[in-house]
Amino acid sequence: MIRAGLGFDLHPLVSGRPLVLGGVTVPAERGLGGHSDADVLTHAVCEAALGALALGDLGQLFPDTDPRYAGVSSLVLLEGVRTVIAGKGGHLVNVDATVICQSPRLAPYLPEMAQRLAATLRLHPERISVKAKSPEHLGLLGREEGIAAMAVVTVEIATAREA
Repeated sequence: MIRAGLGFDLHPLVSGRPLVLGGVTVPAERGLGGHSDADVLTHAVCEAALGALALGDLGQLFPDTDPRYAGVSSLVLLEGVRTVIAGKGGHLVNVDATVICQSPRLAPYLPEMAQRLAATLRLHPERISVKAKSPEHLGLLGREEGIAAMAVVTVEIATAREA
């Protein structure tokens, strides 16, 4: 059985933090604020993967009240999500994700983001699509107040489960 999940995440841009997207540090004047490394791309993928099997959300697995996750790489969280899904008899099939930001331009970094997500998920890189879109100066993203990401993940499970 194939299941699909949709994920979304949004974090504010803040001074004094690196900008990490898909596990890649992107040169930028500001980074994303949050409890972990605030990697919106990886968080959206995590949310989508969990949603595919109706397993709740990232905050339920890795609460921002837990000091163990302060500043942690979101790739560590993604590995945890992959492990939970495997424990339910599932494995990820593919990922399609989009980062939405006005700046910086992400095109040069997208292949490495896809590569890092693929390595963490133990998938062939051709099963990971990472794109970037500009909000065309509209709204909070266009004003460069934050960065958002969306993802769709498909998961195959060996046996049908009750939802």
